[in-house]
Amino acid sequence: MASRSAFLKRPRIDPTPITGGMSVQELVDGTFLAYNGARLREACQVFTRKMLDKDVTIGLSLTGALTPAGLGIAAVIPLLEAGFIDWIVSTGANLYHDTHYALDLPMHMGQHDADDVALRQEGVVRIYDIFFDFEVLLKTDGFFKRMITAPEFQRPMGTAEFHYLAGGYVKEREKALGIGRRSILSTAHDLGVPIYTSSPGDSSIGLNVAAMSLLGNQLTFDPSIDVNETTAIVYEAKQKGGRSGVVILGGGSPKNFILQTEPQIQEVMGLQEKGHDFFIQMTDARPDTGGLSGATPGEAVSWGKVDPDKLPDTIVCYVDATVALPLLAAYALSAHAPRRPKRLYDRREEMVTALSRAFIEAGGLRTD
Repeated sequence: MASRSAFLKRPRIDPTPITGGMSVQELVDGTFLAYNGARLREACQVFTRKMLDKDVTIGLSLTGALTPAGLGIAAVIPLLEAGFIDWIVSTGANLYHDTHYALDLPMHMGQHDADDVALRQEGVVRIYDIFFDFEVLLKTDGFFKRMITAPEFQRPMGTAEFHYLAGGYVKEREKALGIGRRSILSTAHDLGVPIYTSSPGDSSIGLNVAAMSLLGNQLTFDPSIDVNETTAIVYEAKQKGGRSGVVILGGGSPKNFILQTEPQIQEVMGLQEKGHDFFIQMTDARPDTGGLSGATPGEAVSWGKVDPDKLPDTIVCYVDATVALPLLAAYALSAHAPRRPKRLYDRREEMVTALSRAFIEAGGLRTD
């Protein structure tokens, strides 16, 4: 029966029957047709067909205990190696647990309803259904404490520089153990991908830095460096005729840090800009509590974080990132050729200088 409604001119739900030989791309495109399955399909398609264009600079935020679950090795490193991620904002915890794998310290599949009193008595630490020996923490702490006594760490620095230097040490440890690439830190070091931590004191890496300061170690983190560098990355991408996109896993402080680059450009510096061009988030947070992790792309538009003209290319998947990220990675890696790494780490000073010049020319010294 013919319908006059434009709403009913959209594609029919006509799924492809699932077979054992289907690729991930065929599965997602052919069977993820409604609800959050459809949102994940849209995310995979937008990421692969639009965000991976050469002119798009892609930032990734990592929140939640993703690296202990192995997603650094399984998904993030392959995306980095393919040139699909240009810069990262992560919790310090994800980078700390990432280092376990580079040190060949084992993490084990466990159970979420284990007896935690018994685990504590046996020296076993639990992250939901992941088990590992308490010695893993002590050995990783020892690695970081020894590392930051090196001369190159005896000064204030931004977290991107810290993670780049740490990635070099992690890489050498992987080589010594003969285990190949197992760490986001070492991979980013090789590819020139800057990694920032918005709250560097809120992790075991920060705890070790703080403890060593009591012994006279001179390493401190300067958050202004991080704010200016991340802002410069986005500003340069847009000013050179390119576009900016973000993939947000979870929420929290890294989500705000990767998005606040636009309010910094527009609100604080008074520079003409419209916001990020692409926004993909995988979250289980609700928007009605007023928390940032549930904040929608529409709300981000009101802050200037997202270009209002690009809302069709903004997607929120209300799904666990441990489910969605492997599917997104497999889809993109099978459907798109690798991109040349942008090596943004190598150009941080150049980009910040350009941002500073634009701020001054816009009257940045005025306070009225």
